Amino acid sequence: MKYRCCFKSPFGFVKIEGDFDKVTSIKLTELPESDSDTVPDELNKCRIQLEEYFDGKRKSFSFKFSIDGTDFQKRVWTAIMNVPYGKTASYKEVAILAGKPEASRAVGTATKSNKLWILVPCHRVINSNGFIGGYGGNEQIKKALIKLEKRNS
Repeated sequence: MKYRCCFKSPFGFVKIEGDFDKVTSIKLTELPESDSDTVPDELNKCRIQLEEYFDGKRKSFSFKFSIDGTDFQKRVWTAIMNVPYGKTASYKEVAILAGKPEASRAVGTATKSNKLWILVPCHRVINSNGFIGGYGGNEQIKKALIKLEKRNS
């Protein structure tokens, strides 16, 4: 069974979905959605930790999650999760960490498929020339997240 909770963040409404014991999706939405009749502990834990992150009080997460994807996508997301809070890495650096140095563009595609916003911090991945690059259609959010982390590092 799927469960859901939603809350307002500085960047819009955040919808968290999952099953009873883990989070499977975190994403921004334009409109709020109602919480499920029952909101499991892991989803509530995720919400609280994300609120702390947005307040600059949390740099890592400890809720249970799972993410579906190809082996390469999972390697990319793991590499991105290892980019330290307040730091950035290039698509090329992430490709190297994921074991495919020639796959910078594929890293970009994998970041667009990320279903766990903030937990897999794709906002930390930038172009090799230092430019921000795309971010799910909203570069302002990417810049703001990088700024939030740098300010609280």
